Amino acid sequence: MITAKHITKSFDTLNVLKGIDLEIRKGEIVSIVGPSGAGKTTLLQILGTLDKPDAGKILYDNTDVGSLSDKDLAAFRNKNIGFVFQFHQLLPEFTSLENVMIPALIGKVSSSEAEKSAKEILDFLGLTDRMSHKPNELSGGEKQRVAVARSLINKPSVIFADEPSGSLDTRNKEELHKLFFDLRTELNQTFVIVTHDEQLAKSTDRIIHMTDGVIVS
Repeated sequence: MITAKHITKSFDTLNVLKGIDLEIRKGEIVSIVGPSGAGKTTLLQILGTLDKPDAGKILYDNTDVGSLSDKDLAAFRNKNIGFVFQFHQLLPEFTSLENVMIPALIGKVSSSEAEKSAKEILDFLGLTDRMSHKPNELSGGEKQRVAVARSLINKPSVIFADEPSGSLDTRNKEELHKLFFDLRTELNQTFVIVTHDEQLAKSTDRIIHMTDGVIVS
C-alpha cells in the first residue's frame, strides 16, 4: 500500500535519513523503534507527507505523492492519512465533537454529514457522554481517544501515530493500545506507530528497528 524508495533527508549538515526503503501493507500494524535521534519521527513525517525528502519517492498504491502540487497534496493527505500525536493536539476552544469534525469540514463534507460521522465514531470509541466536553474537561486517555476519533473521520488509508501513549498512565496506555488492534479488526485499519513502548512494539505485526538514519532490521 505504501512504498518508500531510497528516502534521504538532511538538516543542514546532519544526515537524518540515509536511504530508507520500506513497504507498509494494508491492514498492518507496524511499529518503528530505535534510540532518540535515529530518524523515526522524521521518517514518520515524510511517510505522512508532512515533510518532503531530499531524495527518493513515497508511493501510495500508484500515487507518487512527491509529484503532487501543494494543494493536491494537502487534499490527498486530508482524505487518505490520519495522525495521532503524543500530546493529542486538540483545539482547546472546541468540544470533542467539533474537534473530530474538523478534518471532514476541511475536506468539504457538509456540516450535517460531518457531525453525523463524528458522533458515530465517538460512540464507537465509548465517548458518547463526552462529545460536548472541551479538552480541559477530559482525562488524558479520553483526549487521546478523541484524537483517534479525529484521525478516523475521513476513513483514511493509514494512521500515523507518534508516541501516542507516551503521556498516558499504564491503564490508559493499555486501553489505547487495545483500541488500535480493535480498529484493525473492525475496520482493517492500517497503523504505523513510532514508539519507545516495548510492550506495544512487541504486540505489533512487524517491528522496524532504526539506528542513525537507517533501518537495521
